[in-house]
Amino acid sequence: MKLFVPKETREGERRVALVPDTVSKLAALGLDVTVESDAGAAAFATDADYTAAGATVVEPGAVAAAFADADVIATVRPLDPERASTLKAGAVALSFLQPNNDTETIAAIAGAGATALSFDLVPRISRAQSMDALTSQALVTGYRATLVGAENLPKFFPLFMTAAGTIPPAKVLVLGAGVAGLQAIATAKRLGAVVSAYDVRAASKDEVHSVGANFIELDLEALEAGGGYAKEMTEERAARQRELLTPYITESDVLITTAAVPGRQAPRLVTSEMLAGMKPGSVVVDLASETGGNVEGSVAGEQVIIDGVKIWGAKDVASEMPVHASRLYAMNVVALLGLAVKEGELVLDPEDEVFEGCAVVLNGEIKKGDAA
Repeated sequence: MKLFVPKETREGERRVALVPDTVSKLAALGLDVTVESDAGAAAFATDADYTAAGATVVEPGAVAAAFADADVIATVRPLDPERASTLKAGAVALSFLQPNNDTETIAAIAGAGATALSFDLVPRISRAQSMDALTSQALVTGYRATLVGAENLPKFFPLFMTAAGTIPPAKVLVLGAGVAGLQAIATAKRLGAVVSAYDVRAASKDEVHSVGANFIELDLEALEAGGGYAKEMTEERAARQRELLTPYITESDVLITTAAVPGRQAPRLVTSEMLAGMKPGSVVVDLASETGGNVEGSVAGEQVIIDGVKIWGAKDVASEMPVHASRLYAMNVVALLGLAVKEGELVLDPEDEVFEGCAVVLNGEIKKGDAA
């Protein structure tokens, strides 16, 4: 079987789907790995590194042939429709593919008689933890979010007691205590800030305490949903939540928001009125900017200053740390293929809950999305 890793084509994407250290793991599964030249350059993985690990490196002129010959295509971002249409029948494309957004690519894969597995849809069950790329990349974004907050805040994060006087620690508030939120909290604590957090899920309280932060309890019912996600709230509850959170936001030096659900509009957690009470020089980091934003006024990929408060809109955050983001993603790819490859053959059991969950297209049949 042949696995091909092309260069990412989306502007700003610096990750690569496979790093040299994982080539041998795929070879052990019976896969011959081919990589497009410079596919890993932005993640500091050279062609020589891939060659030394046992992969074949091909120049751009041979990419079309590599696509046509591959049994598995691994990318971070979904293939563009043109490339997706060149997959051979029965081939499998692995990527972050969103059923309701990437409709043209999905149609092209179906038209080719191929299969598309999406890391956006890997079920959050214990046996699939090693395949959960959403979690691995959220680890990166949460860490990076706090570094952005610290870098942009014109104050120290930690407490300093000096001969010139005492400098109090920064106050950091994190909204959303999923993987990204918990990593943001833990990083802020390591940097010496006083950290508080809020999440609509009751189970988050213990998790927030476990990483050393104070959990904000509001007089509202918890909203638990399956798969580790929060249930969508009514507008009445959302308004009450915003009202109750406003005093905590006003007191914060750094606000980090992390609430997002794959393939859906991000919930609006913070309005401009809520930000009005923050001190000039305060920083807001909105990790959900690319899907509409948790914070009113945030713009993906831009820094906006409103009344002295800097709002940093996240875009391609994991790509800003491409070395470890790529390494983690590559291990997710290896884990998913480890389940799919049986005695040197691809076997995608439609009854297996992992494949049932993440298969957007199966042998040319669209399973999920608007066209299903």
